[in-house]
Amino acid sequence: MARKHKPEEIIGKLREAEIVLAQGGTVADACRRIGVTEQSYYRWRKEYGGLKMDQARRMKEFEKETPGCGGQFQI
Repeated sequence: MARKHKPEEIIGKLREAEIVLAQGGTVADACRRIGVTEQSYYRWRKEYGGLKMDQARRMKEFEKETPGCGGQFQI
């Protein structure tokens, strides 16, 4: 069964992956290191790429409050 990661965990894993990539590693190496598939990595990077922890938390809270928006809003 798939594990649901919290936004804080996702941002932490993305930062760890960025470190691996900056050291010359490949995306496959980074994904193996953080324990996710490349598909998840790219989806997370698209959704959480430039966000800080508090911004991601606010975004998720907003999505819960407004279920009809369907993720239309980009921060």
